[in-house]
Amino acid sequence: MVLWLCLALGGCTGLFLYPDRVRHLPDRAIGTPTEELWIAAPDGSRMHALFLSAQAPRRATVLFLHGNAENLSSHVHAVSWLPAQGYAVLALDYRGFGLSQGNANVDAVHQDAAAALAWLSAQEPAATGPLIVYGQSLGGSVAIRLVAQADAGQRQRIAALIADSAFSSYRGIAREKLAQVWLTWPLQAPLSLLISNRYSALDVIDRISPIPLLLLHGENDAVVPFSHSQRLYAEAREPKELWLIPGGNHIDLTRRESVRQRLLQYLDAATGAAAP
Repeated sequence: MVLWLCLALGGCTGLFLYPDRVRHLPDRAIGTPTEELWIAAPDGSRMHALFLSAQAPRRATVLFLHGNAENLSSHVHAVSWLPAQGYAVLALDYRGFGLSQGNANVDAVHQDAAAALAWLSAQEPAATGPLIVYGQSLGGSVAIRLVAQADAGQRQRIAALIADSAFSSYRGIAREKLAQVWLTWPLQAPLSLLISNRYSALDVIDRISPIPLLLLHGENDAVVPFSHSQRLYAEAREPKELWLIPGGNHIDLTRRESVRQRLLQYLDAATGAAAP
């Protein structure tokens, strides 16, 4: 069993990623017009994406990066309310998720997010407006790394970064999960060292500034404890905000109308210079 754990941790894809190709929530309408897009991954694979056009005067375009399980058919509902408020959305399925080609792994997830940002940045600014990068869970950690390493031209287009329920580092969250199992509790420290930390969000979050950063986290999150967002906030530079939502669970915050309205106020302020 310990040998199997070492192999799994060394590869780490099975520990962090749980993609599938199932069509989830087939009877639940997205509720806003969608367009299917295909974006080239760095290895030439075709990545499936959905574009949700703004249904009110367009204020900005959101790049949405989802979490580590299932695929767009379930995650797109987290942002389907934004087009009615004037925010277009590009929602991506990483390689190996949903209809996207290729195989899922942590390297690919980060590369695919960068490819999506590059695709969006290549569109005319007049067509997209300012860009918002919004990630949930794994996608939140990926989004931090993505914006921190974006080139100068992309950074000029990004009006804000939003990370919802993000973990601060791969090694840190792995150690916490190992500590929850009696078999691996005594070995949590040495086993966690098998996890590569080269994509740690905590190591680069101080590079986000001067792009505004918003960290969201539910205080009842049992998947990624809110202490991760607290650590990220402590290392980030201004401008930054941390919203800890009482009673909030993992990536369920925008189901609350109060959080949606507060988030819209934040987005409107971040994109105010380009507002119609």
